[in-house]
Amino acid sequence: MSHRHSHDHDDQACGCRHEQPLTRREALKTMGAGFGMMAFASMVGASVAEASSGILSAAGTLLPKTDFAPRAKNVIFLFMNGGVSQVDTFDPKPELDKYHGQPIPTGTIKTERRTGSLMKSPFSFKRYGQAGTPISELWPHVGSVADDICVVNSMYTDIPNHEPSLLMMNTGHIQVGRPSLGSWLTYGLGTENENLPGFVVLCPDQPTVVGPPLWSNAFLPAIHQGTFISDKVPRREKDFDPHELIPNIHSESVALDDQRREVDLVERLNRLHMQQLEEQDPQIEGAIQAMETAYRMQTEAPDVFDIRKESVATQKLYGPGSTARGCLTAVRLIEQGVRIVQVYYAKGDPWDHHADIFEHRKNAHDSDQAFAAVIKDLKSRGLFEDTLVVCGTEFGRTPVLETGGGGAGGRVVNGRDHNPFGFSVWLAGGGIKGGMTYGRTDDFGFKAIENPVHVHDLHATILYLMGIDHEKLTYNYSGRDFRLTDVAGKVIHDIIA
Repeated sequence: MSHRHSHDHDDQACGCRHEQPLTRREALKTMGAGFGMMAFASMVGASVAEASSGILSAAGTLLPKTDFAPRAKNVIFLFMNGGVSQVDTFDPKPELDKYHGQPIPTGTIKTERRTGSLMKSPFSFKRYGQAGTPISELWPHVGSVADDICVVNSMYTDIPNHEPSLLMMNTGHIQVGRPSLGSWLTYGLGTENENLPGFVVLCPDQPTVVGPPLWSNAFLPAIHQGTFISDKVPRREKDFDPHELIPNIHSESVALDDQRREVDLVERLNRLHMQQLEEQDPQIEGAIQAMETAYRMQTEAPDVFDIRKESVATQKLYGPGSTARGCLTAVRLIEQGVRIVQVYYAKGDPWDHHADIFEHRKNAHDSDQAFAAVIKDLKSRGLFEDTLVVCGTEFGRTPVLETGGGGAGGRVVNGRDHNPFGFSVWLAGGGIKGGMTYGRTDDFGFKAIENPVHVHDLHATILYLMGIDHEKLTYNYSGRDFRLTDVAGKVIHDIIA
């Protein structure tokens, strides 16, 4: 992976020298990680060799520059926003049954809200697959593919609040302003389909109060911004129109040929303007690429988002609801070469069950069949080995009863508080060992104590499976080199096949 510089800062901070003015060809080669030459080559019909010197494929898309042989080519990230309870899903704790209703023997634990005695899980667990992976009754369909997944029970993060933890899981930092995982992946690897965005985010509505910063490109070139699309299910299936999923995707008043001429004209004007600039302008480059992608999406996007084209059997495999629609759409997008797709459960923090952990039952019911269907469908399409599936949340929940504050309203209920010290995620496909459990929390499921995995470690492993050394994927901005894993992160080699 070659080191890349941003050019929206001064030369002294960057360390770059511009003693000789760049030619137009040189500018387009270096601007926006080579995307300028890609658009220009498409516009004037230049050959691949002249346009890219190895940067572009014959289809005009950015070729991956990996550090080593990748195990996966694409990522589907199934995100259960709100904080899923590990001890009620993938991390059973017999000691909770033994000490139910009693104070935790290890002494008072640090929690965000007032908590009381230990509370056993109201859900039973069963062992699935040849490895006997323990999975809660909430996830029977996921249990049916247990031999394909690796459950990591020793995840931990930094802060027990939704916003910073969501940002950490999505961008590797607790504050707004860093590029998202999807943006880093498309920056490092490009896209395999020039007619669709490389990074797509699906949710019925914008998830949580954080919203767009979760899929932002931040200081990376604008072409790497995630494209948010609603996967909301219409009240009546016959009302579904794929052209309405993406606002203004199709113009009723201007024909495609006329649009092509308009886009070409604006591109030429922008190129002429950039020739007059002493420095490259990533905002103009981003605008050019946005127009190109938007124009090309008109022909392919409505088709790939129309899940009615799937067989009845495939639609039944996923089941009903927005999560099912999002999961099926994600597989269709991956099949068409989109690099990464994230599927959020719903807006807000829907898994945030302070008041009653029994509410996990509905959310899991909405997700279980669809999550398992992703694995089964990827296999049937021959995509499982090349697609890394990650299913996670921003933090876990406490093994003790929440006794007041916020949603609990001061009453003793069956809810659990936020817990950043230990929680579960699972991975499948794309080089992951199936049928295994990695790491362990303490006897009560509160804190990771064996093979702890920080979010930075998870990100480093995702990049590794995609053929990227997380320490080399950097971007120079405001005088320093930034990366997804900041100054930490280690690859979890034990879970890699």
